[in-house]
Amino acid sequence: MLEEMINGTHRFYEQDVEAKKEFFSRDIETKQVRYNSNYDIYYSTAANLRDTLTVSMRTLKTLDKEKLPSVCRDEMVAYIEHMKKLGDILFELLSESLGVKPNYLQSMKCHKGETFIFQYYPECPEPELTLGSSKHKDPCFITILLQDQIGGLQVLHQNQWVDVPPIHGALIVNIGDFLQAVSNDKFKSVAHRVLANKIGPRISVGSFFQGQMVPPKPYGPKSTKP
Repeated sequence: MLEEMINGTHRFYEQDVEAKKEFFSRDIETKQVRYNSNYDIYYSTAANLRDTLTVSMRTLKTLDKEKLPSVCRDEMVAYIEHMKKLGDILFELLSESLGVKPNYLQSMKCHKGETFIFQYYPECPEPELTLGSSKHKDPCFITILLQDQIGGLQVLHQNQWVDVPPIHGALIVNIGDFLQAVSNDKFKSVAHRVLANKIGPRISVGSFFQGQMVPPKPYGPKSTKP
């Protein structure tokens, strides 16, 4: 299934511009499925070399399958359902590691507000001049990342950038800012980036669990008071 999702993402981006244009939008409020380049270009300090196809369930409980690109619709539906189930399992394990009941984080709706991002990093003739994705932390509870075998992901550890080499058939689970906050810093959100590469394209799929958005729900550290 993982390989099928990577191949399906390839097929979307390998289409003619006219086919992809149907999904182009920067409307993050009402468009559940949208495609663009540098989605953060209006507020980022630098442009990155990547294209993004986003499927957002932040404000909607159900996925309108007919809005997905037909060229990879079946793969996306299956992958999203599997990631939602995996997210449930991970939140139970994370709750237990915090010394609370397995359903604690789920009872806070931390597993809701999912966004799925299908990234395409083209080959770059001068990779030293740009980045695929600039240094950042994820504004969510957790991210489940699927990547192909090209490589380029790095994490910041003890003020040094460390490569995260791809492992075939493996997924990366990243702690986000929100989980660091509600765990009283027991879990740490990690800064990371993606290098540009002369070899490409690189494909990655990120599943972001951002918590309940509608109605808005405040999140904060767990109280230590009795």
